[in-house]
Amino acid sequence: MNPESAEPVGGEEPLRIAYSPCPNDTFVFDAWAHGRIPGAPALEVTFADIDVTNGMAERGEFEVLKVSYAVLPYVLDDYALLPCGGALGRGCGPLVLTREPDVDLTGRTVAVPSERSTAYLLFRLWAADTIAEEVGEIVVMPFHEIMPAVRDGKVDAGLVIHEARFTYQNYGLHKLADMGEHWERTTGLPIPLGAIIAKRSLGAERLLLLAESARASVRAAWDDPEVSRPYVLEHAQEMDPAVADQHIGLYVNEFTADLGEDGYAAVRGLLTRAAAEGLVPPLGPGALDFP
Repeated sequence: MNPESAEPVGGEEPLRIAYSPCPNDTFVFDAWAHGRIPGAPALEVTFADIDVTNGMAERGEFEVLKVSYAVLPYVLDDYALLPCGGALGRGCGPLVLTREPDVDLTGRTVAVPSERSTAYLLFRLWAADTIAEEVGEIVVMPFHEIMPAVRDGKVDAGLVIHEARFTYQNYGLHKLADMGEHWERTTGLPIPLGAIIAKRSLGAERLLLLAESARASVRAAWDDPEVSRPYVLEHAQEMDPAVADQHIGLYVNEFTADLGEDGYAAVRGLLTRAAAEGLVPPLGPGALDFP
């Protein structure tokens, strides 16, 4: 984790926020993090992998966090889901990769980025529909270590996210299945991936300001993408700029500006299905209401 801070506005202490160094997050938050959104609260930014931010949310750390939608049932007593700034979409789901094509995952070891990730929920829902028996051991590792582990035979398969869908062939790997294709085919809904949440204790007025600030930051990035480019590439872990552009194009879309009816339906659908499979606790009434 490496914190960065914008200058406080009006003498207020910056809000602590944690999100990933991935291009979609740095693209979305660039204008806000660098004080270019008039009236927006200043931010003190920490970069962290999604598994880390999920744990931070469960411990109640930081005022604002980017987390997996899968963690919402565990944290919505303390945090509210912001209706913007996150990642949903179509054709952007996690992939299951193997060294050889057409592998039967029954009893096989599978690496995943987090057992509290949306990717993992989508994987378990896919596996329940398509694999006759149970998969074997689930191994949690940082997402950037998963493809090398599959390539080197340390695990039998890997569940990958983010830019890995553009680069897995560089590792000589095969796509066994696309979790997003399965989700869209069976539900007709977009794929819910990452959510922006904020502490309910900030109060309704402050939460509304945060949502307005996030939405303004998204629009500022769209209006002039080149302004955010240095921030994006600085934190993109030596990613090829063309891959970073693909990443942003896929994960930053109309749902980032506003979840809308389809976005909320996707979130409810995922968490309802996952609860029915015993993967997460059921959502309480009004848990997704904002503010």
